[in-house]
Amino acid sequence: MNRIQKLSPRLANQIAAGEVVERPASVIKELVENSLDAGAQQLDIEIESGGTKLIRVRDNGSGINKDDLPLALDRHATSKILSLDDLEAVGTLGFRGEALASISSVARLKLTSNTGASESGWCVEAEGREMSAVLTPAGHPRGTSVEVRDLFFNTPARRKFLRTDKTEYNRIEDVLKRLALSRFAQGFSLKNNGRVVHAWRPANSQAEKERRVAQICGPAFMENCVHVDIERAGLKLWGWVALPTFSRSQADLQHFYVNGRAIRDRLVSHAIKQAYQDVLYHGRHPAFVLYLEVDPANVDVNVHPTKHEVRFRDGRLVHDFLFRSLHQALADVRPSAASQPTSAETPGATEIIPEQGALGLAGRSPGSVFQSESIPAGMQVRELAEPVYQSQFQPRPSFSPAPADHAPLDFQQQGEIPPLGYAIAQLKGIYVLAENEHGMVLVDMHAAHERITYERMKGQQEQQKIQSQPLLVPQSMAVSEKEAGYAEEHNEIFVRLGFEIERAGPETLLIRQLPVILNNAKVEQLVRDVLADLVEFGTSQRIEHNINEILSTMACHGSVRANRKLTIAEMNALLRDMEATERSGQCNHGRPTWAQLTMSQLDKLFMRGQ
Repeated sequence: MNRIQKLSPRLANQIAAGEVVERPASVIKELVENSLDAGAQQLDIEIESGGTKLIRVRDNGSGINKDDLPLALDRHATSKILSLDDLEAVGTLGFRGEALASISSVARLKLTSNTGASESGWCVEAEGREMSAVLTPAGHPRGTSVEVRDLFFNTPARRKFLRTDKTEYNRIEDVLKRLALSRFAQGFSLKNNGRVVHAWRPANSQAEKERRVAQICGPAFMENCVHVDIERAGLKLWGWVALPTFSRSQADLQHFYVNGRAIRDRLVSHAIKQAYQDVLYHGRHPAFVLYLEVDPANVDVNVHPTKHEVRFRDGRLVHDFLFRSLHQALADVRPSAASQPTSAETPGATEIIPEQGALGLAGRSPGSVFQSESIPAGMQVRELAEPVYQSQFQPRPSFSPAPADHAPLDFQQQGEIPPLGYAIAQLKGIYVLAENEHGMVLVDMHAAHERITYERMKGQQEQQKIQSQPLLVPQSMAVSEKEAGYAEEHNEIFVRLGFEIERAGPETLLIRQLPVILNNAKVEQLVRDVLADLVEFGTSQRIEHNINEILSTMACHGSVRANRKLTIAEMNALLRDMEATERSGQCNHGRPTWAQLTMSQLDKLFMRGQ
């Protein structure tokens, strides 16, 4: 073994660069975050050759004092924290003071800045080696410019790991998009090889923010999302979540920010996944742009060198808040609130994408007379045909027959039109055709009825409490001492859901009672999964999920089947139930239950007006 000796500053900086400067996109991230911390309102980024030849970031922030410029290139030199108290409540994106030192150790760096106190600024340069910083005057408006050339010129082994210029540019673009979503009030521009690719203006109003989100995430996302704004228990969540029918094959449209910092956190991902669990098609991923605001003292951002991960002081509180907020936001999506778009990204969905909120019916449609079995004018559809559901354990739908005497009905007689309108006919024993104010509505009657039955069964299950049964012979489980402690500490979770679990030793649990509905389930594995969730996230919805899976299967078998002929009254009863049922925009498996064809879309099909 060699004797212990202190690393040279150059080697120490290059080791730090291995953590901070992975590729050109990492440099962009660090420099833009510094500009944002400096209060910049406009940030202009320019790159050449995928960022390997040139990266230039220019801002109009507060600038750096002349005497501080050489110090800015030193390792662990920062203006953002001064004491341990500052570190425990970090309110800036950067705080370690490693970025410029790390970058300058593997590239040729030029830093020019002006605080606005004088007409000219000052410049300092470094070229990947130990050198005394030399200050020179430089013409520069208020703000700072950082120019990075020839990245990894002195570390060829690192340069070999870089991809093509196109790939590196794509990574830079992704980083800049995440940063642009984190700061709506700032303007951003990106120039690639001399050509302006993006120019995002500052966005202050709600409409301007939505325009930026649409520019970055695509207009289809904004047309298929729900705005969220919830504040409770010192936490605030706002942003946009996509409807379940706008799911993705990959988790490529997921942006989550904590106090303006983009993060990827397992606790957050688990909470969001749980919120979508009851409505998302199998194997699909939700899309969202969400912002969590929390007291900086209650979140630790000093967990990972790249600062992509955070640690919450009360993880269970944050998890429950995210889950309940998003779960309710998705539950409130139904025909009465907004149209149910469908997406070509969703298996089995059509490519019809109606406008957001297109079904907020506030007027009258052209007079349209329903022939055949129409409902008498002025009479409520629900009075005629309320579906009757049996016990939750024997769901068998039946519909009341339509009355024998009824007159034609038109929209002008009826007054306000329900969001899904009124039924016209049944197609092939599978689809219900209805007319509403905006055109034609198509409903998959089995999928819609399945969701209605499922939600009613869940409501009955909650109202009747969980029916439990004791085991004749208690089931013994061998667990770790830590898991046994968690089972004891969180015993109320099991009791609330019909379990009776007792600690029989340091590493032994006894299951004495379980819910009747889970009689045939793999109970021991379920309890182990719940304990694993408790250890990692402080909470678990696995028992509820297992109960809901069983109810979902029962609802599927108990719902109206394809090829069953329905009367007009029965179809209208189904439409009214859809409007009143949570999550009725998709069936229990995440597939869409209905789609809207507007008059303009129908006219386009038949080339009317062309």
